[in-house]
Amino acid sequence: MAGSTDLRRAFGQFGTGVAIIALRDSQNRAVGLTVNSFASVSLEPPLLSWCLANDSQLFADVSQASRFSVNVLAADQLALSNRMAGPASHILQDDEFLEGENGTPLVQGALAQFDCHIHDRVALGDHIMLIGGIDAVRHCSQGRAPLMYFRGNYAGIEVGS
Repeated sequence: MAGSTDLRRAFGQFGTGVAIIALRDSQNRAVGLTVNSFASVSLEPPLLSWCLANDSQLFADVSQASRFSVNVLAADQLALSNRMAGPASHILQDDEFLEGENGTPLVQGALAQFDCHIHDRVALGDHIMLIGGIDAVRHCSQGRAPLMYFRGNYAGIEVGS
């Protein structure tokens, strides 16, 4: 079997979009974390998934949450992505999010927002997979480029008109 370094490099060959998962923590603060493990699961019923490492700083809050949002980032949101990916504070500032209809924080300026309830949690190896039931969705068509991740770095792509 391949070692973890080879496995990480092989996974890095698959370019992904970047999203921020936003939720309320145990103190009811809006918090976020950067992920690139977001995926569509089903249109009927509307479901999506994302994965979180068991040793994540926000693991306890995510484990207790009943709701979360997935916010697909634009290339001009790189600084926010970096801040939510690091080990420092994951608290979203008041001007960085709006509250959705269900009280879920939604990141301002995201290309797409999915407001979800927890449909299922599945423990898998050193991660937990969260399946979200999508209650509301928003998307923009402003022609902004998405934030991408490839080979361990952010990458840009051209967006046509």
